[in-house]
Amino acid sequence: MRASLRHPTVLLVAVLTALPLTGCGLFGSDTEPQDAANQFVAAFAGGDTASASAQTDSAESAKALMDKVRGALKPSTVTAQVSKVEQAEGTAKVTYQITWDLGRARLWAYDSTFELRRHDDAWKVHWEPTVLHPKLAAQQTLAVQDADAQLAPVLDRDGEPVLQPEKVVSVLFEPAKAPDANAVAGELAKALSGIDATITAASILDSASKTNGQPYQVVALRDADYQKVRSLIYDLPGVRFTTSSRLLAVDRKFAPTLLPNLRKVVEEQVQGKSGWRVYTVDSAGAEGEELFAKAAEPAKAVQLALSKKAQNAAQAAIAGEATPSMIVAIQPSTGEVLAVAQNDPADKEGALALTGRYPPGSTFKIVTAAEAISSGKATAETPLGCPGTTVIDGREIPNSGKFDKGVIPLRSAFAFSCNTTFATLALAMGPDDLTQMAKRLGLGVDYVVAGSTTITGSVPPASGKTERAEDGFGQGKVVASPFGMAVVAATVASGAVPKPVLVRGVETKSDAAGDPVPGTVLDPVRAMMAEVVASGTATALKPYGDVRGKTGTAQFGDGTHSHGWFVGYRGDVAFAVLLTDVGQSGTAVQAAGRFLAALG
Repeated sequence: MRASLRHPTVLLVAVLTALPLTGCGLFGSDTEPQDAANQFVAAFAGGDTASASAQTDSAESAKALMDKVRGALKPSTVTAQVSKVEQAEGTAKVTYQITWDLGRARLWAYDSTFELRRHDDAWKVHWEPTVLHPKLAAQQTLAVQDADAQLAPVLDRDGEPVLQPEKVVSVLFEPAKAPDANAVAGELAKALSGIDATITAASILDSASKTNGQPYQVVALRDADYQKVRSLIYDLPGVRFTTSSRLLAVDRKFAPTLLPNLRKVVEEQVQGKSGWRVYTVDSAGAEGEELFAKAAEPAKAVQLALSKKAQNAAQAAIAGEATPSMIVAIQPSTGEVLAVAQNDPADKEGALALTGRYPPGSTFKIVTAAEAISSGKATAETPLGCPGTTVIDGREIPNSGKFDKGVIPLRSAFAFSCNTTFATLALAMGPDDLTQMAKRLGLGVDYVVAGSTTITGSVPPASGKTERAEDGFGQGKVVASPFGMAVVAATVASGAVPKPVLVRGVETKSDAAGDPVPGTVLDPVRAMMAEVVASGTATALKPYGDVRGKTGTAQFGDGTHSHGWFVGYRGDVAFAVLLTDVGQSGTAVQAAGRFLAALG
């Protein structure tokens, strides 16, 4: 016999199976004890405690305990089945199996027994607490308790903790329970102002008034911070506290714009599986014997692609800049994002490193050079003019400071950053040639990266001569994010457009990047990027190893202001540095040097 109850609709299913009777004094075809056992088990499993208790010899006691046990365990389903009936003269011993489904995959199954006795030509269950469980004693009931799994930590690529579980104390305020709500709010604000300067008596009272009588959470404090103010706020009337475990940054200054989104991505992965146990409780509420226990199963630590070393190096390299500044670093061989760094002015404006759209300036000459070589318009050694200025369709295009190098190889024009050379090269290209090459290098590719929204940039087709010429040196309508230019540098370094990853094991999706750029094109581009450092506009990076890259000074607004860029790679680290509104690329080169020096 099986019976089940599912809430909120009561559904009782009884399958009465004629089980063989064993033991001494068998009645042969007499199945009365079997029927009685089946009926009692079905009623109890189905939650009909009135009917079940009426089939016992102590109905009042039986119903009271059944109701207590079901109320304590709150089962979603109870299934029970009679497995054996052993009959003797005037009695029968019944063995049955019972399974409690307590919800959330909590199943508790065991065997129990009860005795049937004949009363006035009817079989009755002789009532004892052991009917419900073999170890349940008089004056006891059952209780269930959950045991939450400890949150797993979130580690960087080298196994260093970035987020880890910490005890958090929430400070709750209920004005209605405070004799003088204004005074209590003032005391709270005074005690908490050193931790969060935005908390004031006025802000507490205003927010508390909007909770419709519910407790207002004034602040959630790390346990260490709570201990600092505990003596000042613990006894305030109308103030109470709750505790929980949360994933918190080990270093509050580490990637503050990035970590909140990453925390959301890994929330389920770090939860683990909760444990639970069932135990007896006496009439005074004291715990008795543990009857069942399933230990909590902590989740495995989640590993990020980020490198604490690279992230801290990048943050330190731009921390002192007065304007919004950013560094993004990617490992070309894997696509793993090593660092997404912003200084405080940038953090105030959002995730600019990943989604900001800026003119890339001369760093875009990487794309123009690749297209010129790919299309056969030039090689690295092709002599090209680098006059101080050139006029295209009535628009004067100058080099920085109008320097004039005469006729020089393409590689040298790249190293010296000749705007006039690259404007002329772009003019000879088709309207969407740069658009296609940019996408083949990853600029303009759309990614869905778990943990953050990203934008690489945009290179729209340019039908007009002036716009196409300006696009050739990264002005015009071309825009890119530091993330997008780091992708370009990673593509040049590895030969394939990466799929950037922030959380290991979580796939990044992207649209098509176009045909890979062959090594016959990328090799000379790599050599030109090396020449930029060896003898071009980024010689300040020569002490930091085999660095290859491109500087960029990108005008914006009315043309009187410029951003400073450096985009490049060293070994298996590709990166983009952007310092906004600094007037020239030299400061970006210096920041790149600080970053590389800290990486070692």
